[in-house]
Amino acid sequence: MKLTITAKIKMTPTTEQVELLEETLLAYRKGCNFVSRIVFESKNLVQASLHRVTYDVLRSSYHLRSQMAQSVMKTVIARYKTNQSNGHDWSMVQFKKPEYDLVWNRDYSLTQQVFSINTLQGRVKVPFEIKGMEQYFDGSWSFGTAKLVYKYKKWFLHIPMTKEMQEASDYEMKQVVGIDFGINFVATSYDSQGNTSFFNRRTMKHKRARYKAIRKQLQRKQTPSARKRLKEIGSRENRWMTDVNHCVSKALVSKYGANTLFVIEDLTGIRSATERVRVKDRYVSVSWAFFQLRQMLEYKASMKQAKVIAVDPAYTSQTCPKCGHTEKANRNKKKHIFCCKTCRYMSNDDRIGAMNLQRKGIEYIVEVTKEA
Repeated sequence: MKLTITAKIKMTPTTEQVELLEETLLAYRKGCNFVSRIVFESKNLVQASLHRVTYDVLRSSYHLRSQMAQSVMKTVIARYKTNQSNGHDWSMVQFKKPEYDLVWNRDYSLTQQVFSINTLQGRVKVPFEIKGMEQYFDGSWSFGTAKLVYKYKKWFLHIPMTKEMQEASDYEMKQVVGIDFGINFVATSYDSQGNTSFFNRRTMKHKRARYKAIRKQLQRKQTPSARKRLKEIGSRENRWMTDVNHCVSKALVSKYGANTLFVIEDLTGIRSATERVRVKDRYVSVSWAFFQLRQMLEYKASMKQAKVIAVDPAYTSQTCPKCGHTEKANRNKKKHIFCCKTCRYMSNDDRIGAMNLQRKGIEYIVEVTKEA
């Protein structure tokens, strides 16, 4: 099984190198917008024919090097194809943010702890911070087409890295862990030994409430500085949420290790739930990055020879794990308590969800064994 992740490497260019990188990013973005106009008007997404129309202009007017010109065409074509696959109407794509796609061993390479990157003025060797990323530079990972990014007044190289991994076998699973993602707790796990772990979200809820209050105040002002501040607040909150998801997924995989089957809810389409949630509760209820948490859990599990499956979440918080009785009234959402109306079994509602997911994981293993 091939595992691909995107490593975000922070670079530390010198002042002179920053000027070269900025010049290159600007020219690349202008080249993308030029090709985008051609594609929009002609609806031509074939690189060979686009090459005949745009290559000489990209080289002479935008001063792009040969490989850069090729990458510009690929970048634009990929963006239009993505829009088509997402069902968007045909419209002209505009490249507003500085970006630069680099092909491994043509536009960038790695030599002696520095990245060699192609610019308009030729190659420059830029140092980078490897702390925490050492495992990706041990020679076992292959590098893909990277993206040079300038964000938060810092320079990053986003590199897709691929490695052949041994896929976890369903027949070798030593334990099954149900994981419930929720509002009260980011994650609640229940394992084969009957142990429950809660990843408390109370402090996170308070922090998100502060972000929400600040955002509301800034939105009322409607000044340029307020809009700038809003953007900064949004970026800061997203970075914080990403860090929380990283810590939670890492803790789960580290706790249970190899040959563990993690069972989570398939939350596809959760955004549509906003229609059934009160407006004042939507921010807290449905805006956490659960999909990102799932992705992180999946790739971290793969690296540890564990596995993640997603199952139908229907009734997981309404079904009694002891007697099987399913009823909406079993669960008190406000108090986060589950009490079975039949057998009177009582517990935290997130723990009940994790228990039922763990049971579905056991059923999955039984079915796989039967088919074998």
